[in-house]
Amino acid sequence: MNLQELIKLENHIAELKEMSTNHHLDLTEVLNNLEQKANEIRNHLNENMKVWDKIKLCRIQQRPTTLDYIHHIFEDFIELHGDRLYGDDPALVSGIAIFDGMPITVLGNQKGKNTKDNIYRRFGMSQPEGYRKALRIMQQANKFNRPIVTFINTPGAFPGREAEERGQSVAIASNLREMASFEVPIICIVIGEGGSGGALALGIGNRIFMLENTFYSVISPEGAAALLWKDATQAKRAAEALKITAKDLMKLGVIDEVIKEPVGGAHNDLLLQSQYIKQTLRKALQELGHLDKGIIRQQRYDKFRKIGEYMDEILG
Repeated sequence: MNLQELIKLENHIAELKEMSTNHHLDLTEVLNNLEQKANEIRNHLNENMKVWDKIKLCRIQQRPTTLDYIHHIFEDFIELHGDRLYGDDPALVSGIAIFDGMPITVLGNQKGKNTKDNIYRRFGMSQPEGYRKALRIMQQANKFNRPIVTFINTPGAFPGREAEERGQSVAIASNLREMASFEVPIICIVIGEGGSGGALALGIGNRIFMLENTFYSVISPEGAAALLWKDATQAKRAAEALKITAKDLMKLGVIDEVIKEPVGGAHNDLLLQSQYIKQTLRKALQELGHLDKGIIRQQRYDKFRKIGEYMDEILG
């Protein structure tokens, strides 16, 4: 039993449910048997999840997106668009919302829910205007003393020629510099892929959390395999060596906490996953909310100065 079998089975169950609804068929018994089998596979995987399984799980199209979590965790979300220089970027969403009665600035990478939507959103890979939009919204939050929450889920920044022509690297670097200087609490949550500078551009926070089946890395496993062994098919081997899962990064001090997922992954119970994130977010805001502005900024600086640990391991 493996993740691929589970994904196929879940897709089959979804198709049967749709068929049952559209054609008024009674498939209750068949669906119950398939759901039972799916649950058995989920429980097996949950107990025996390998690094590569986690990476594949965080990449599946059914995985909840930033907008899914925004609508289930916050209230009265108002989306804000544009970087005031070039245009808007659908691969990054941002705006103002209410959390426990408190105004919050929230933003994150946005992947699509289907192929057409993913093409529109470039699979969550932002261009410079996306990062400039994020910076504009975060500067506004800093000005009006609103905490900032970011959701990270991107393979990386968009690698196209037009992005480079419009200053991709400068846009990312500006975010890193400015986020380090803000005097409001910043909470970052990796909800899927956390790839390279495209993820780090939203990842300079006082608290960094990762969902259980996610990864956060300077390079994708495929990219690392191509560089180390000149063979992208060695991605599974690279993933093990890179130490990029939530559990690994917690041990290394890169993140502050791992947020658990429902059995089988976040996509199996969006409401429950949203509650887990909400509880973690509430606790973090309470801890940071009473701190002086200067202390908040210094704590963020000190956090990143301490990240990292030498490991005497040689890649095979």
